[in-house]
Amino acid sequence: MRTLCYLTLLLFPGFLCFGQSATPSPSPGDPATVNDTQQKLQHGQPQQAIEDLQQLAAKQPPVPGASRALGIAYYRTGKLIDAEQAFAKAMAQDSADVESIQMRGLTLYRLGRPADAIPFLERVRQWTPNANADANHVLGLCYMNARRYDDARGAFAVQYHVAADSAAAYLLTGSMLMQADLPELAAQDAHKALEISPQLPLAHFMLGEVYLYKSDVAHALEEFEQERAINPAYSAVYDRLGDVYTRTGQYQQAEEALTRAISLDVSSTGPFIQMGKVFLRRDDPQSAAMYLQHAEKMDPGNYITHTLLGQAYRRLGKEEEAKRELDMASQIHASSQLKLQPVQ
Repeated sequence: MRTLCYLTLLLFPGFLCFGQSATPSPSPGDPATVNDTQQKLQHGQPQQAIEDLQQLAAKQPPVPGASRALGIAYYRTGKLIDAEQAFAKAMAQDSADVESIQMRGLTLYRLGRPADAIPFLERVRQWTPNANADANHVLGLCYMNARRYDDARGAFAVQYHVAADSAAAYLLTGSMLMQADLPELAAQDAHKALEISPQLPLAHFMLGEVYLYKSDVAHALEEFEQERAINPAYSAVYDRLGDVYTRTGQYQQAEEALTRAISLDVSSTGPFIQMGKVFLRRDDPQSAAMYLQHAEKMDPGNYITHTLLGQAYRRLGKEEEAKRELDMASQIHASSQLKLQPVQ
């Protein structure tokens, strides 16, 4: 239960996650307990729960678990500085409180202090190396931030139960580096993975993604073709081939590749959107609209779909529909540009 809770708290701070079992609500006038605060949090009374926990944490001798519970309550309500201080107090009271140590590391990471988080997350891994996959993930991200890429690979390897020096570990780390917008480093790990296992699926795909990111379509095509030969049932590789062929004006080849992508996976919107783009380039707005309408039904929140569909409608002389789609595209794009609120 707790292992899953920490990652849930990291990704969804508003989610309640205490390890204690539920207890009946106290009668009016009874002193609060740590378990009582869970009931208040569950019933939308976070401030009252925090006030009760503050009183419990300030008692002498300290109420067991109060500082940790207070830290989690602060974490849940986005008061990360207060949460970190509460977890520090819990650790001072019990140096072996693994939960507080881990939550302090996660809190420091969310505060933008990954280097400070590393010692705490390392302690958790040392004590319970197989118990907390989320701690290993965040530790890997912290190592990446510190440019300790070998250590990052080791952390991700533990998370996914593979050997740290295996091709799979290098590929995993490459994926994390791609997500961190470090394509050159990702490419190095993909090459290393292929040195260890030349037929490893997805390594050539990752290299193709890196080349496509750099607009090097010739090398991207070469890598995607090698991935197709190794992994012919992988629909995404045909989607990427369709993209490359579209960029180079080879629309017939693009259509053939995208047809294969759709045949393998009808649940992905990418090939349908890309097919709409191909037919627009081939001056066939009717066919383009058919594919884009399907993509819009699958994912109405994609502004690119609305933009292309608006272009298709305009070419078909459907000005009212075109305006509707283009307005929708503008609204969705504007909303996606909203900045995250700073941590308090």
